Amino acid sequence: MHTVVVGTSGVTASDVLAVARGDARVELSEEAVAALAAAREIVDALAAKPDPVYGVSTGFGALATRHIGPELRTQLQRNIVRSHAAGMGPRVEREVVRALMFLRLRTVCTGRTGVRPEVAQTMADLLNAGITPVVHEYGSLGCSGDLAPLSHCALTLMGEGEAEGPDGTVRPAAELLAEHGIRPVELREKEGLALLNGTDGMLGMLIMALADLEVLYKSADITAALSLEALLGTDKVLVPELHAIRPHPGQADSAANMLAVLKGSGLTGHHQDEAPRVQDAYSVRCAPQVAGAGRDTLAHARLVAERELASAVDNPVVLPDGRVESNGNFHGAPVAYVLDFLAIAAADLGSIAERRTDRLLDKNRSHGLPPFLADDAGVDSGLMIAQYTQAALVSEMKRLAVPASVDSIPSSAMQEDHVSMGWSAARKLRTAVAALTRVLAVELYAAARAVELREGLTPAPATRAVIDAARRAGIGGPGPDRFLAPDLAAAEAFVRDGRLVAAAETVTGPLR
Repeated sequence: MHTVVVGTSGVTASDVLAVARGDARVELSEEAVAALAAAREIVDALAAKPDPVYGVSTGFGALATRHIGPELRTQLQRNIVRSHAAGMGPRVEREVVRALMFLRLRTVCTGRTGVRPEVAQTMADLLNAGITPVVHEYGSLGCSGDLAPLSHCALTLMGEGEAEGPDGTVRPAAELLAEHGIRPVELREKEGLALLNGTDGMLGMLIMALADLEVLYKSADITAALSLEALLGTDKVLVPELHAIRPHPGQADSAANMLAVLKGSGLTGHHQDEAPRVQDAYSVRCAPQVAGAGRDTLAHARLVAERELASAVDNPVVLPDGRVESNGNFHGAPVAYVLDFLAIAAADLGSIAERRTDRLLDKNRSHGLPPFLADDAGVDSGLMIAQYTQAALVSEMKRLAVPASVDSIPSSAMQEDHVSMGWSAARKLRTAVAALTRVLAVELYAAARAVELREGLTPAPATRAVIDAARRAGIGGPGPDRFLAPDLAAAEAFVRDGRLVAAAETVTGPLR
């Protein structure tokens, strides 16, 4: 099994995906253990002094004015976890919780939080045992950390609450820890606070969304190329010199992908045949511009994620010179913004794909295709309602594109008076990514059928490879009406797991 070693300098996005989705084993480096011990010595020294230090010998948030004596500090740390584990709603997905736990461990291992090495090791032990705390949908405002989600994770470390075992069964955390020989931790000064105070949930979801969207943007270039081909469009708009004079890198990459898929097509270039047209519709002609803008948004979001992965987010933090200082680095604004940007870009990509699908189904705009791509229009409805489903998904994506990061509800008696809502932005982005997968699946389904209905014209080799792979995957071709939902589900899986991209790349080579 792949092993990810966590040191003081952070981890990569690939490490996060390996742990969250691939159940990679986690180990602490010797350097990280040494840094943890050194920072803990500083916290212990401060705890021994009479002067109040936030998070060490005081209450939290609006209650930070009270000095807490040594005899109550263990209870203080235990209480913050119990009281903050106040999430509600549906359970969050296993991969999100694993990413959340791993990223909190990453920050702890920087040696900037003051957490003891044994607490960090227990965090790694939970991940390696496949124990996943039950975390709920609601409870984070994306400021002062993803508080409720992280608290539910910390509660499991204490042997309290509920967690999912490696067999998928939810049970009391104490039972699961005992079965795997993991001793519950008793939190000491600052440790409860340090386990809760980070942007780890929203960052984990950002990293997974970036990985998914990288596949989907390539998929969108492929489905757009198939639609252009099926509509007898021109590929002259894709030539590199046209995109060089507007040098957005994502646009150039998207156009290059479409051109590669269309290479050798016998369907392109027929726009001057019957019913001549000078230009294709925007949804066809401007596909690289829209997808390219989304690609550039992905690049910016990836830069933000990389910076966040190199960060130590906690409050207070232990600085290299030994000072323990309060700060506002837990505010999720940088991550929240790009999560919202990605939802906007995804909605627009879904919208343009739906317009191409609608064009394929409309006999007045499809340049010779049968109405709704039906076998016997009137007796058969063809893909009429598949486009309805696609339209419903796009409408949902447009609602999900409304930014969460512009909202703020003050909390903690106005101490936390401006929050990021980054967790909410991440949750809706996950829904948008799933919807985009389905939207592109419908376009693939329609465009593949339309290409096959162009009798006497030969599709591009890459197109043929995609259609052949789709048929092997159980995605049906032209013919009389049948139960469509299974075909659409197969198309969704074909897009989601990357088989669409892989099929095209057997001919084109690696797409950009």
